[in-house]
Amino acid sequence: MRADEPHPDVQQILAAVEAADTQPLAKYGDPDVAREVSARMRADADGPDLASVENRTVPGPDGDIEIRIYRPDTDGPVPTVAYFHGGGWVIGDLESHDLVCRHLARESGCVVVATHYRRAPEHPYPAAFEDSYAVLEWLATNSDETGGDGRLAVAGDSAGGNLAAAATLRARDEDGPDIDYQLLVYPSVTQTTDWDSREQNKEGYYLTEPDMEWFGESYFHTATDDDPYAHPLHADSHADLPPATVVTAGFDPIRDEGIAYAETLEDAGVAVEHHHYPEMIHGFYSMLAGQANLEAGHDAIGKSGADLRAAFEL
Repeated sequence: MRADEPHPDVQQILAAVEAADTQPLAKYGDPDVAREVSARMRADADGPDLASVENRTVPGPDGDIEIRIYRPDTDGPVPTVAYFHGGGWVIGDLESHDLVCRHLARESGCVVVATHYRRAPEHPYPAAFEDSYAVLEWLATNSDETGGDGRLAVAGDSAGGNLAAAATLRARDEDGPDIDYQLLVYPSVTQTTDWDSREQNKEGYYLTEPDMEWFGESYFHTATDDDPYAHPLHADSHADLPPATVVTAGFDPIRDEGIAYAETLEDAGVAVEHHHYPEMIHGFYSMLAGQANLEAGHDAIGKSGADLRAAFEL
């Protein structure tokens, strides 16, 4: 489940993070400062070329929502992947996951649409969830505007994995958009903390216990413990959900809840592809350029793309 130590390339990244003395982000107290610090740590890279990348807005429950549409260099309409970025519902934006979306569009052959949902603590639960679901509904009825063919998947990492899983549950419960596939990258699916991985990896591995506590308190203080759209692992049923890919990392504090969600889906009869990386840390999926350029990150996106291609028979 976890290697003896992180991959040597990961160790170099962790050393650089420690030397920069920027974490935990919670120590800044101010979400805008934390967002600025996080943005300074991002790699400055363009990513793979695509047919087009377009910014636009779509209607949301509290005003327009910014989205970014990544169209792969393929002929004709293709399936659409709604991508929800990570960042603890507090940090992260369209720029933080631009590289991820570019690579995923190329590897999957799908249109990838990223969402800049409202963030906590300014906008606690269910703001991010409502925005994400509103974009999903828009995509389901406006595929002609994105280059989509009507088929639809959801995807997200960490907090975005939470939003993707929750949106999938709501779509099933309310007979909403027809979702064909879900890609969940180290998803945060519960706020319970009695996991071995929370104790093993609570400090020194990029995502820290103070940040997890800060993120959770910022977003979930308005949610009840039994709300399945806040905590997807605790839904009454996971039957009749679309097939899934779940990606987890050995040195990730939320490793075990991601594994538990994959097992819960399988127990409910859902087909699951589980890709586990014992030497990796939380966030590795988006470490794709610059000093934080991990072969495992590229491998995970490649496998995710291959799973999507297989699901859509592309």
